[in-house]
Amino acid sequence: MTTQPLRPGDLDTFEASRPRLEAIAYRLLGSASEAEDAVQETYLRWEAADRAQIRVPEAWLTRVLTNLCLTQLTSARARREVYVGQWLPEPVLGGDPMLGPADTAEQRDSVSTAVLLLMERLAPTERAVYVLREAFGYSHAEIADLVGLSEAASQQALHRARQHLAERRARAAVDAAEARPVVEEFLAAATSGRLEPLVRLLTEDAQGVGDGGGTVAARRTPVLGATAVARFLRGLFRPADAKRAQLGGSPDVYAWTANGMPALVGVVGEQVVGVMTLEVTDEGIAAVRTQVNPDKLGRAARQWAAADHGEPLVRGW
Repeated sequence: MTTQPLRPGDLDTFEASRPRLEAIAYRLLGSASEAEDAVQETYLRWEAADRAQIRVPEAWLTRVLTNLCLTQLTSARARREVYVGQWLPEPVLGGDPMLGPADTAEQRDSVSTAVLLLMERLAPTERAVYVLREAFGYSHAEIADLVGLSEAASQQALHRARQHLAERRARAAVDAAEARPVVEEFLAAATSGRLEPLVRLLTEDAQGVGDGGGTVAARRTPVLGATAVARFLRGLFRPADAKRAQLGGSPDVYAWTANGMPALVGVVGEQVVGVMTLEVTDEGIAAVRTQVNPDKLGRAARQWAAADHGEPLVRGW
């Protein structure tokens, strides 16, 4: 049967689903740019489909997207095995609809950098079941249809995923207003030139991780332990002409949120050149993760340019 041309109503149906599709894809892939590509491919398949035969467009679109992401995850694992340095998820800044629903602790947790990293250890099907169930509330019957499993297999996959993710620390998403004092205290400690203020803010087993993707200089192995992380941060925040040259200028540094956690955003002009997220726990800051790979900052830069971000904490660092 010949498919019908895309009608305005068909386009409206897809666009209404776009934010949810992007949020699912981002949780599944850990990459905003790859999530955008997966949603665009879903649109192309929607455009080419015999839409008169699609009874529930939301389910059809979710099924197509999920299976595209499952295929993508298999190839992504191979690419990450040869990735230069440490691989970190692409940061998504506060206010971006790609962060998706945040009404429950499970929804907020599922988009945190810590959990996205842990989900890298899951089998693709386990990751899909976890995301669809915990972040979007699909029933096991619905997930079975979307992913091509039995309900029992879906339940088992969720159980395995929860076991793998059980090690994550308790944390809470924050908004920009709540994040600012945390970031201000951290930045003051990091730029003080002294170790003690930083060590006091960090947990004993804190870690520091940077992702430069082989394009921008970043340490290729994690820094472990409060004292070691504090020493590393003290050096990282020491201004130097070589650092400014690598970033394309002297960045302004703002307090914001990324993936639901306090973050520092470095901006040169209107270009985001780095996003540092702070994983805050009851015991202190458990991880400092810095994304400076320009290939992973495109969406952040677009969102930043459209945001009312106020005055920087530091101008021309």
